[in-house]
Amino acid sequence: MHFLIGLHAGFGELGALAFLWVVIELINPTDGRVRRATKVACFGVILLFLSWITGGYYYLTNYQVAVKALIKAGPYPWAHSVITEVKEHVFMFLPFLAIVVWGILKQYGTALVEDKKNLARSVLILAAFIFLLSFLIAGMGYLISSGARSALEQKIL
Repeated sequence: MHFLIGLHAGFGELGALAFLWVVIELINPTDGRVRRATKVACFGVILLFLSWITGGYYYLTNYQVAVKALIKAGPYPWAHSVITEVKEHVFMFLPFLAIVVWGILKQYGTALVEDKKNLARSVLILAAFIFLLSFLIAGMGYLISSGARSALEQKIL
């Protein structure tokens, strides 16, 4: 397995966990929790962009050149045709959703404490969506890797 896959997955999962942390902080927002959530969201944005960059670089230098053809020729060609295509398109907007959460926290932090029912709950739901979507994408990565491994096993056996 290529080391970039590990970096890509690691950055993405840590970014997802950062947004889980944001969710936890916003369950009952206080000034201190909103400040902490703002810092953690900023860190999560950075991690998701790092995942984006490492995944994109791997895709352009390795996946597109060799792995894609291997998967398409193997027993599970849908691992690329469906899963990779969905993963690519969903992952394209994930860091930007993260920027929205961070931006709202940064701009409207005190308003989140004052309006716990509406604004804070909305940001909490968006952060939870980022967390869930990130781990859904990680699962898609597993299916794609399984498609590649099964193709290799088929050619070896």
